[in-house]
Amino acid sequence: MSIATTNPATGEVLRSFEPITDAQLEDKLQRAVEAFDSFRKTSFAGRATLMLQAADILEADKEKFARMMTTEMGKTYRSAVDEAVKCAWVCRYYAERAEKFLADEAADVPGSKSFVRYLPLGPILAVMPWNYPFWQVFRFIAPSLMAGNVGLLKHASNVPQSALMIEEVLLRAGFPEGVFQTLLIGSNKVAKILADPRIKAATLTGSEGAGVQVGIAAATDIKKVVLELGGSDPFIVMKSANLEQAVAVGVKARVLNNGQSCIAAKRFIVAEEIADEFERLFVKKMESLKVGDPFDERTDVGPLSSAEALTELDADVQKTIRAGARLLTGGKRLNQPGNYYLPTVLADIPKDSPAACGELFGPVASLFRAKNAEDAIRIANSSPFGLGASAWTNDSAEREKFINGLESGMVFINRMVASDPRLPFGGVKRSGHGRELAIFGIREFMNIKTVSIEGA
Repeated sequence: MSIATTNPATGEVLRSFEPITDAQLEDKLQRAVEAFDSFRKTSFAGRATLMLQAADILEADKEKFARMMTTEMGKTYRSAVDEAVKCAWVCRYYAERAEKFLADEAADVPGSKSFVRYLPLGPILAVMPWNYPFWQVFRFIAPSLMAGNVGLLKHASNVPQSALMIEEVLLRAGFPEGVFQTLLIGSNKVAKILADPRIKAATLTGSEGAGVQVGIAAATDIKKVVLELGGSDPFIVMKSANLEQAVAVGVKARVLNNGQSCIAAKRFIVAEEIADEFERLFVKKMESLKVGDPFDERTDVGPLSSAEALTELDADVQKTIRAGARLLTGGKRLNQPGNYYLPTVLADIPKDSPAACGELFGPVASLFRAKNAEDAIRIANSSPFGLGASAWTNDSAEREKFINGLESGMVFINRMVASDPRLPFGGVKRSGHGRELAIFGIREFMNIKTVSIEGA
């Protein structure tokens, strides 16, 4: 895949980049090592000052960054503005809390002074996706740099200008050169970089296939890796739920980011008693969405990120229909330039079809019917993924069943799944391992060092 900005709303290639040479890559790796040697010695207060300045820049220039995100991957402009502001939030969150999160922790060992100290590892490789061009990166940057690590970013090849803007933000904020660097390289260079002894760990957000490749490469050299992979998140609605609210939030959760989010609700599992009414209201709401220019403030759903993504999504939908699913609305591309797909609802999903438990990356919802809470959990857990889950019920016993029974890293009750700096983010099963955000995220790339001093 070429490194280029291609407007998904028009298909026009706006700017292309040549990958950096091996010599340039070597220079960046060495610069990261040298930057770490000095940056690790800076104080939390000093790092916080720089991180707060980055937050200020993100908010002050949010429209500029939003225009680039929308241009490169097609998210609606208003959601791109929100993304820039959210990045400022995570920067402030860790600037204010990193020192507390990484403070020495005393251990009760009689006859000694024993404690745990958290120390940075060094240069960390971040392999990031295109769907949240700024947020995915800043939720790595904020904790990692506040911890004293340095970062190297291999961003998705279709968002190169967003990647370069992120490095620019940190340099403008005052971070020393080499503390964070963007690498304009293809995916074929990742394994080689990860094998380099100067790289101490890696984090990847992306597809299951990419996660497997990076996981294998990291294991070969015995390096820590955090993987946040795909999701086929269930959205469960029981009889006691507020039906209209569940429908409204469910549609929002499905078409979030034009349907291209790992934590978007994808499989809607509804109690049989209310399934007909849910289906009617849900289809009506999906059909009311405006699809079109992502810069138009009236647009609800913009284009998919690429022509390849559009072709793949449509192929999965058609294969599911041919297997016997019922098409309730949508199911086709828009007959116009750009990578547009109509909001789609499928029902009576055959077990082995793509929409049954896979990850359809676009505005396509799969409807299922459940006899009771136990049956809903069974359907939800039938997927190999386990990222997030949303369950709607006002029954306390059902709520506990969902919290304990759903095989996912996150369960949200009567609200949609969302990433939040205050909450750990990550999954189980084939959705990956490790956690981002909150106190857990900042500790992932630390040497958790045991110290014990006899008689102290």
